[in-house]
Amino acid sequence: MLNRYFGVFVILAGLLCGMVSMTTPVHAQQKGEVPGQTLGVNSDADLWRYVRTGNAGSTQMKNELSAVMIQSEGDNWRAFRNGPLSNVGAYAVLGIIGLLVVFYFIRGKIRIDAGPSGDTILRFGTIDRFAHWLMAGSFVVLGITGLNMLYGRYILIPIIGKDAFAAFTTVGKYAHNYLAFAFMAGLALSFILWVRHNVPSKIDIAWLKAGGGIFKKGVHPPARKFNAGQKIIFWAVMIGGLSVSMSGIALLFPFQTTMFADTFALLNVIGFNLPTDLTAMQEQQLNQLWHGIVSLALVTMIIAHIYIGSVGMEGAIDAMNTGHVDRNWAKEHHNLWVEEEDKKARPKPAE
Repeated sequence: MLNRYFGVFVILAGLLCGMVSMTTPVHAQQKGEVPGQTLGVNSDADLWRYVRTGNAGSTQMKNELSAVMIQSEGDNWRAFRNGPLSNVGAYAVLGIIGLLVVFYFIRGKIRIDAGPSGDTILRFGTIDRFAHWLMAGSFVVLGITGLNMLYGRYILIPIIGKDAFAAFTTVGKYAHNYLAFAFMAGLALSFILWVRHNVPSKIDIAWLKAGGGIFKKGVHPPARKFNAGQKIIFWAVMIGGLSVSMSGIALLFPFQTTMFADTFALLNVIGFNLPTDLTAMQEQQLNQLWHGIVSLALVTMIIAHIYIGSVGMEGAIDAMNTGHVDRNWAKEHHNLWVEEEDKKARPKPAE
């Protein structure tokens, strides 16, 4: 009988110990292993605050949780990249394509009103065309591979599968990294060659008021070698290209630049109140976001430029293919430039 009661007592004692262990705080059971006990964290809120910030601003946690396990700015970066940046970028790219399709069906191809003359005039020399295609060709590859980084997994994987997508993305990564330098070289050369032709003037105002003549047949506002629309493209590409190149270099060589901290400091001089004490990781996150924003804006704009320079306007593509354009085309779209070229070609009177 005593053995039976002793057995029951042992069972009850075991159950009681189990209940006690379930209600005892974890740090009381596992001394020396749980942060709440040995690292001096008073609450879960304290723990997660220090997990996100390390020992910043703490005397209690000094040198006890120095690593930052969760970076809150990373959550913000991811939310912006996968949200507004991706969404607005997709709407912009698809929107401009849709607008150009509608414009083509309404306006049609912009023809040479006087018809081709059969006579040509040199518009761009070999060095001009080399600079253009170096910059344009590399930009197309950069644009495609960049768009793949944002949207490829959603669009390409269902079509070509994961293995093919992985191979394409790997090749695209190297192409993006190395062709970036070709783009920068083309950008610099184009600036040197064309900046003198792209200084704004009063003539540009008349061109803009007339919409460049692209919306109505027979309207041809005066223009020199580059019209107002081309000047806008030029400066947007130069400024945007420089900016995207700088952020790209910062991404190629991470944690070595302070571009945003320096830029914010300059902006603060003129009245802004932007943070300048940025960590290396924050710099990289801002570089990546800015790189995406500017690149998507350039892609959207260049799509319109490609349309006008190819299927949208008769004779325009010849300027960068052979360098020679039809004289009637030149007179209709760049009449002042034609006059200047003809004046140069006239033989000087004998003295």
